[in-house]
Amino acid sequence: MSQAPVIDRIIRSRRKTVALIVTPEGKLEVRAPLVLGRKQIETIVSEKSGWIKKQQERVHKSNGNALRRPLSNGVNLWFLGASYPLKLTAKAGTRVAFSNGFSLPESALPKAAELLTAWYKARAREIISERVSLYADKSGLKVKSIRITSARTRWGSCSRDNALSFTWRLVMAPIEIIDYIVVHELAHIIEKNHSRAFWNQVEKMQPDYKARRKWLKGNGRLFDLAIEANEANLKSFH
Repeated sequence: MSQAPVIDRIIRSRRKTVALIVTPEGKLEVRAPLVLGRKQIETIVSEKSGWIKKQQERVHKSNGNALRRPLSNGVNLWFLGASYPLKLTAKAGTRVAFSNGFSLPESALPKAAELLTAWYKARAREIISERVSLYADKSGLKVKSIRITSARTRWGSCSRDNALSFTWRLVMAPIEIIDYIVVHELAHIIEKNHSRAFWNQVEKMQPDYKARRKWLKGNGRLFDLAIEANEANLKSFH
């Protein structure tokens, strides 16, 4: 009998169902209701072990094909679905600049990840807020607030009171994919689940959402500061 997958993290909340998440690093994260005990969670994981291992194998294979390298002069980074080089300059300061490429003072390299993350978060707030307003206005939906997070396993979420959250990594993806996640979370304002009614709402706002969702599943692992941006690695929408 094969060994059950190792649970790397359990997150309990007021949710009603259990979600099994295989992270971009291949770790198993379980999101469970507050009342569910450890043994019950382990039973569910054991029952889904075949699916979990298949997902972990896929992630490890994908990661093996992705070129990982530290942040340094010339490394390519994603922004809105395109790759741009990082150039280290002799200027003083800690400011990230962008003009057909990223530039950063060489003296700030030890804090490159922190500074680039802050830059991405600022761009994410601008771009995602604009896209949310666009689609919310079209659909007559009211959003309580928009928050930009550093989540690694979720592109977005919608709270019970219609507050939306999005990871800053989303602005590494093309605008069409940003729009898909925006529409997905807006649809949760109407349907707080992933029922057929929910997907009908998504399709109503975005008829080609299936192609966008498929593309994100195939390419989403690439959007990270730790992975060299290479447009040749991006899969086609079709």
